[in-house]
Amino acid sequence: YRQGGQLKEVRAAREVLLSAGALLSPQLLMLSGIGPGAQLQQHGIAVVHDLPGVGEHLHDHPDVVLLYDAPHLKDLFGVSAEAAVRIARGVMDWRRARTGMLTTNYAEAGGFIRSSAAESAPDLQLHFVIGKLVDHGRKTALGHGYSSHVCLLQPRSRGRVALASADPMALPLVDPNFLADEDDLQRMVRGVRRMRDILSQPALADLGGKELPVSASAQTDAEIAQFIRSHADSIYHPVGSCRMGPGPMDVVDAQLRVHGVQGLRVVDASVMPRITSGNTNAPTVMVAEKAVDLLRASAA
Repeated sequence: YRQGGQLKEVRAAREVLLSAGALLSPQLLMLSGIGPGAQLQQHGIAVVHDLPGVGEHLHDHPDVVLLYDAPHLKDLFGVSAEAAVRIARGVMDWRRARTGMLTTNYAEAGGFIRSSAAESAPDLQLHFVIGKLVDHGRKTALGHGYSSHVCLLQPRSRGRVALASADPMALPLVDPNFLADEDDLQRMVRGVRRMRDILSQPALADLGGKELPVSASAQTDAEIAQFIRSHADSIYHPVGSCRMGPGPMDVVDAQLRVHGVQGLRVVDASVMPRITSGNTNAPTVMVAEKAVDLLRASAA
């Protein structure tokens, strides 16, 4: 590892636990010679163990956002003179008593719904945000408004993580392959329609918000599908690239041990064979808790 400009080395007495996440754990395995043999040889990396599933089966929750303009709703977050005054007060409230508008998590409401009656369980997660979240917050939106997310819970599409080079400082090549399976796209189309139905109910419609043209212009299924293809993004829940299982394309076993390698486990969301139907933070914490139990048992 590199620290303070110096390259240092640590040796483990018993086991190594790799916990770099679904994008970097497979990269570190491959840089260490554990992964698809042909790919490693292509980058001049000596093959320690040919494990073809490393970096495969990457998936995530694709998410698309509808934006609503509501310039008269000054109590929402936004960019305006009134907002600047309220945020300044919010800073003082937070510093004084840990109260006020800055205690919000911004996504103040949400829900799990089925995109159609044919679904046996909720396949969509909705998030309601008290501000206009343009491009997932990467861009500033003037004025006030609110946003609504449509997130697909069980995508069928699968991507991959590959090496860009043998340089450990180079980021890996990540292909999420969103919406490669047509079923994913169609469920998100139905989700956008259901979200609009919810936002058109009297309690919300009476707020007077107007859907921004970027999505409002998409009305037919084909137009909504094109809007989703153009604007869907990650909701930052990547999993599966070091998948758990007994098969030839799996990376770790039920004890989180890397197949074919002694003294090495992967402990993060990359081991999930299939993504959870909801946020991945708590399940990933539980993977770590389970790993502690496994380590204690193996040391007993």
